[in-house]
Amino acid sequence: MTTITVAKGDGIGPEIMEATLEVILAAGAQLRIEEIEVGEKVYLAGNTSGIAASAWDTIRRNKVFLKAPITTPQGGGYKSLNVTTRKFLGLYSNVRPCRSLHPYVSTKHPEMDLVIVRENEEDLYAGIEHQQTDEVVQCLKLISRPGCEKIVRYAFEYAKQQGRRKVTCFTKDNIMKQTDGLFHQVFEEIAKEYPEIENEHWIIDIGAAKLADTPELFDVIVMPNLYGDVLSDVAAQITGSVGMAGSANIGEECAMFEAIHGSAPRRAGQNVANPSGLLQGAIMMLNHIGQTAVAEKVQNAWLKTLEDGTHTYDIYKEGVSSRKVGTKEFARAVIANLGKKPSVLKPVSYANSAALALPRYKRRLSAEKVLEGVDLFVHWPGAEADDLANELRALETKEVKLSMITNRGIKVWPDGFKETFCTDHWRCRFQPGNGTPMTKEAIIELLTKAHTKGIDSIKTENLYSFNGKQAYSLGQGQ
Repeated sequence: MTTITVAKGDGIGPEIMEATLEVILAAGAQLRIEEIEVGEKVYLAGNTSGIAASAWDTIRRNKVFLKAPITTPQGGGYKSLNVTTRKFLGLYSNVRPCRSLHPYVSTKHPEMDLVIVRENEEDLYAGIEHQQTDEVVQCLKLISRPGCEKIVRYAFEYAKQQGRRKVTCFTKDNIMKQTDGLFHQVFEEIAKEYPEIENEHWIIDIGAAKLADTPELFDVIVMPNLYGDVLSDVAAQITGSVGMAGSANIGEECAMFEAIHGSAPRRAGQNVANPSGLLQGAIMMLNHIGQTAVAEKVQNAWLKTLEDGTHTYDIYKEGVSSRKVGTKEFARAVIANLGKKPSVLKPVSYANSAALALPRYKRRLSAEKVLEGVDLFVHWPGAEADDLANELRALETKEVKLSMITNRGIKVWPDGFKETFCTDHWRCRFQPGNGTPMTKEAIIELLTKAHTKGIDSIKTENLYSFNGKQAYSLGQGQ
């Protein structure tokens, strides 16, 4: 028996939650349910987060959260509870199955059956942004080894549990060699631990094109946050059934399961909403907690119901559907099909599957870290890199020499091109002039001299090697 937290949400939420729970309990799910109130009522009672402290306690105690869609009131001051929950609970993995239901739901890709596993916490979504000059703003792309290891291992463990044959990694490490390069490197390392599962890597641009054109080439796809956010929506759209999809958000301690659609308040209370999205989320929940036999029974009964032509209004189509039903009637039809399997749609099998066993991240021994230089970023309104270089060379000492200036990543000194357009944001690289490691004292002296000479330094980035391997990018064209 597993205790879970349930929130019935807003709009159509209570109806589809009742239908979902009725189905999974009828299938034999061993659950104890603790209900909490989240969403619109909580917001309008004056809690701008949409959730009370006592509800957080319940979620954190039970570890498993099944949530119906909620309504976030319009206007300033209200935070998305979905985003808040993912970040507060460390739900690092967003799992989105995207499967064609052809011929019962229209799609150009009838053989599509893939799962996108998206890193959910870091990358550009750390949201660390700054304006640094009149003309330039930055957003920091943060990729960590723990983040990479957790999401990649989850993708392989999920593929193993679900009996899937291949895991594909999407990155752009031909350009972002440090950040996306780390993600790809970790993928290659962990893939070796799963020799029974095929693995491959695609550059994100051609990978995305292949996904949109021939999604049947893929099985499980794992990728950093931004790419996963974009492509999970693309994949869901081309299945033809965005409103019938569920998702899982998985962390080391807790997990949240939901439909990907909204609360649809205009359809509330009419017994017309399709509960399939939330039911799919609940099936993922059952797999997560190890009740895979029940998950399999429910999924096959749901597929059989769709195959029978028993459809809610949103997918009802003359000539394909046999009868139009409401929320409650659809749930009862699924219950009536428990123990049956579809014959046209591919039945699922989770035989011999167990709950995912994901080890905690273990920090490695620290590498030998050597300071090899510093990038001094300056706000300088001039146009000629040679003029800036002349000013910066006045900062040099016997130990520290100017080696390169870039603008938006392009090398403009030495030997820059006059055709290169430059903004007012310059990266100025200083490295040891005598072949010895740079010291922090030398950087402080450099900054002090820059300030004295009126050079507007806006930030620094230290240049390191780790275990003898250069761990910073060259300038483009260097």
